[in-house]
Amino acid sequence: MRNMNVFPENSTEQGGNAASLGIYVHVPFCGSACDYCAFYREAPHKASVEAWLAGIEKELALVPFPRAAETFFVGGGTPGVLSAGNFSRLAKMLLRANGGNAPAEWSVELAPGTVKPDKLRALRDCGVNRISLGVQSFDAETLALLGRRHAPKQIFSAYEMIRSAGFDNVNFDLIFAVPGENPLRWENDLATAIKLLPEHLSAYCLILEEDAPLLVRLKKSGKFNPEEKSPEREAELYLKTWEQLSAAGYEQYEVANHARGGKKCIHNFNTWKMAEWLGFGPSAASQCGEKRFRNPANLALWLEKITDGVPAHEEIEKLSATQLFEDAMIFGLRLAEGFDLSELSQRFGVPAGTHLADLGKDLRESGYLESGVPENIWRPTKRGLLVADAIALKILEIRN
Repeated sequence: MRNMNVFPENSTEQGGNAASLGIYVHVPFCGSACDYCAFYREAPHKASVEAWLAGIEKELALVPFPRAAETFFVGGGTPGVLSAGNFSRLAKMLLRANGGNAPAEWSVELAPGTVKPDKLRALRDCGVNRISLGVQSFDAETLALLGRRHAPKQIFSAYEMIRSAGFDNVNFDLIFAVPGENPLRWENDLATAIKLLPEHLSAYCLILEEDAPLLVRLKKSGKFNPEEKSPEREAELYLKTWEQLSAAGYEQYEVANHARGGKKCIHNFNTWKMAEWLGFGPSAASQCGEKRFRNPANLALWLEKITDGVPAHEEIEKLSATQLFEDAMIFGLRLAEGFDLSELSQRFGVPAGTHLADLGKDLRESGYLESGVPENIWRPTKRGLLVADAIALKILEIRN
């Protein structure tokens, strides 16, 4: 097996500024499929899990970290299907690849039904310091509609085990705007989550993928009402959610993410700030060394390439300074703090130009960016956060 460093020697810099490095490991296994999910997944057979672990070890050797990573994030899929021993083995690989250095933040996603004391002990012993719990809802009917395989009581039990294991940084993933649900459900879910006091709450608006089983089932049953997924209805739910979480002491730092005690997710925050990240495992994406690429969403194909001693990278795109500059603006529009246009222009060596200055002025006058701050500061209002994607399109239009 040959060791191939695919990054240029100056990959520690983007636009002249040092960038944080995050490591993402994708666990593609799910014991069952959620009805709203259209992502790639594999059944967690013992042989396939073993092959995946061996593949991760080989991939970490093939694609060395260009510098010590600040964050690790193990996501999926359902990482909780791994055993305590699997977690320990994976952790040793990651720490070895990081020069023996523990990251500042180490997150692992767990589904409530997969939380067990022995797994939590293994994670704590490895150095994991943040758990993201896939709650989605505390309502049994909504969980059934979404195809989630846990019951509400399992959420409370899992959360108690996580706290008892000593974790003091916990996120709840929650979903709103679910068609056909009781209108009071989301309000009750938020109230329940707030009462439990996790450090972080991710509140996502359900996106119905065209080939997701949930949408297909709803349309066949005649229960799908497009008005329930209208932009106006979703905007109303977003604003009510933000207001309720703010009143409970959660600071919104991104469209869907809220933290108390300053415990925002460093890994995701750095991604939105256009730092660098490397993804390992099938379907994992990366942005590093001014390149963007991903691994194939196929366990067998990924393993075949890794076993041949070749990084399983595809869709490799060389990023220009202009692309990085534009993407930093687009991601920055999702952040409550926004971005400093002058800083980004200097960082990537791309002149902002009068067109962007004019757009910024129009956005302020229209109430999408905060006024009363220097014109180089693009800080979205609540109204602006609601239409961040639409503003992003305007940026691309005037630059092309």
